[in-house]
Amino acid sequence: MVDVAGKPESERTAIARAAVLMSPETLGAARAGDLKKGDLRAAAELAGVMAAKRTAELIPLCHPLPLTQIVVELEFSEELPGVEITASVRTVARTGVEMEALTAVSVAALTVYDMIKGLERGARISDIRLLEKHGGSSGDYVAE
Repeated sequence: MVDVAGKPESERTAIARAAVLMSPETLGAARAGDLKKGDLRAAAELAGVMAAKRTAELIPLCHPLPLTQIVVELEFSEELPGVEITASVRTVARTGVEMEALTAVSVAALTVYDMIKGLERGARISDIRLLEKHGGSSGDYVAE
């Protein structure tokens, strides 16, 4: 792991996004709550929060961080069609929370896939990316 002992603690935030693309029929079933495994939004959002908290256990060289806030939101989108997942993560620490935000949307997307695979095995997880990061010595980043 990178030695961050000499860095000052500061407030750090990161926002990431992912999408799960599916047929309009599968999206309709998910939106209506017509899935055998239950409530897609609740399960995926909770899975994302749980994943963010365990990032250091999943990604070999990540520092364990005291996360102060994790918000994972799932939005149904007719335009995709599918769901968009956004995670916002905050801490006060010596290193950033980009990996926690990315882990949150990745696991939430995997949870969406798991819950709809009985209806559509061809659904695609897409566009996992960092949208913003703030704080730390490297400054801010906002994707175009």
